[in-house]
Amino acid sequence: MRDILDALRERELGPSELDRIIRAHSARAHDGRRIFAKKRILPYYLQARKEGGAVWQSWHVDDDLDARFIKTMQMKPRRTASGVATITVITKPWPCANSCVYCPNDERMPKSYLSDEPACQRAERNLFHPYLQVASRLRTLQQMGHDTGKVELIVLGGTWLDYPRGYRRWFVSELFRALNDSEEERESALRNARAYVEESQVPIVGALSERPPAVVDGRSESAPTDDLLLESVQARNEEARHRVVGLVVETRPDTITPEALVELRQLGCTKLQLGVQSVNDDILRMNGRWETVETIRRSLELARLFGFKTHAHFMVNLLGATPESDKRDYRVFANDPAYSPDEVKLYPCALVGGTELVERFEDGSWKPYSEEELIDVLCDCMLHTRPFTRVSRMIRDISAKDILVGNKKTNLRQMVDEALQGKAGDVREIRFREIATGEVVLDDLRLDEVLYETTATDEAFLQWVTLDGRIAGFLRLSMPHESALKRYPGLPIGAGEAMIREVHVYGFATAVDAKGSSAQHHGLGRQLVERACEIAREAGYDRINVISAVGTREYYRKLGFIDNGLYQQKDLSF
Repeated sequence: MRDILDALRERELGPSELDRIIRAHSARAHDGRRIFAKKRILPYYLQARKEGGAVWQSWHVDDDLDARFIKTMQMKPRRTASGVATITVITKPWPCANSCVYCPNDERMPKSYLSDEPACQRAERNLFHPYLQVASRLRTLQQMGHDTGKVELIVLGGTWLDYPRGYRRWFVSELFRALNDSEEERESALRNARAYVEESQVPIVGALSERPPAVVDGRSESAPTDDLLLESVQARNEEARHRVVGLVVETRPDTITPEALVELRQLGCTKLQLGVQSVNDDILRMNGRWETVETIRRSLELARLFGFKTHAHFMVNLLGATPESDKRDYRVFANDPAYSPDEVKLYPCALVGGTELVERFEDGSWKPYSEEELIDVLCDCMLHTRPFTRVSRMIRDISAKDILVGNKKTNLRQMVDEALQGKAGDVREIRFREIATGEVVLDDLRLDEVLYETTATDEAFLQWVTLDGRIAGFLRLSMPHESALKRYPGLPIGAGEAMIREVHVYGFATAVDAKGSSAQHHGLGRQLVERACEIAREAGYDRINVISAVGTREYYRKLGFIDNGLYQQKDLSF
């Protein structure tokens, strides 16, 4: 440890030199386990810093050296390259109303998920308890050297709105409680859970609600979660060490109603993952999907009017599809005003054992695309993705051993990006352009405005871009059409109210005179909000709402917004 710190005092350490220092001090225990390894160094350092004892004092670490050490030792830096730590949790095993031909059905997991997926393994180890899942993941991210002050919670598990209402409210309350509690309280809960598993030997499958509340020192799933309790944990999170800056749930388009969206806002939800899969009614029907194209359109329209960010799932190589039909349908999905999603999970269908698709493969009515065909389809999709849309990923976390036929390569996105290198200038999609772990000079940024129309709103996508077109931050502004508001009476927004649906500034930009400082501390977000207010005012709107997360409420209060029911609002008349 001292050698690493001494070297950092003199210069930056590259990966090869750091590895050389670690190897020089490595030894192995009798079982062959390395005693001194990178993954053990940072937790040891952080514990020493926390205790502040003689060992820590002897290292003479100042703030600058502390920051450089953590940056050097950080593992998987892209995990928080956006400035936000993502924590994914899985709901308990539960059936789904749909019967998709390609959908896995592992009884140990919620419908469509398999027990070998990393997030599912973490959920099972933690008894599918929301508090325990957050506590264990938070500890891991901190040990990897990631800042967890801003947390986006992603709740997966098939169809959120199929679960009982009481379970939904309890689950979210426990997520917030885990982030609000102290490290000591979270560690105590994890120890209790481990002891319970070792002593009881109760299988994970079934009887989940019968687990005693002693597993976690809090309210059990069977205890009702009233509105006051939910509001209390949310209020605490506004000033917590780990604040929720985004809450995402996964559901089907046919479950989206105004009443459901009101409840999601009460829970603090800001983004919806919607299983769209296709915008072709024939393909949807052949694959066992109940919703229709009209249902999908309505769900996206409602979600946008409510201010939610939309993260749509779109599958290629479904039963009945061809490479050409996939290209054609995705172009409609990306460009038609009825869809125009904010974010897309674009991935190929794969054959998993135990699904109805196995029969279709055996009788020859479905076959996987060749690698060349698949890359060609995905490249075409990327080239037709608009600049306000982010393609988040191109694979499911299904292990290769669970896939009978179909793509098994985990670096599919990398393969697609490499195939696009000759056309990189034509790719406008957000992730392809975002600065990620790179640094930019703030003075080189310019504010670019992309205007487009949907069936319910006029949209403005404001983006900070570098001289070479990379994106350092953005804002989504929706200005609802009066005709759309009339289609859905009783909405929580009214005529004359615009909506900020997302503000995001990446975390690794730097000022000219402030090496290593984050763009998030140089007013880029504030300037985006100010410009959005100007655009809305010029368009004739007299109020503007923001679909703020619980942990960002204080930020918007400082920008002049006041709490107003499901949103925060600012008067534009002065």
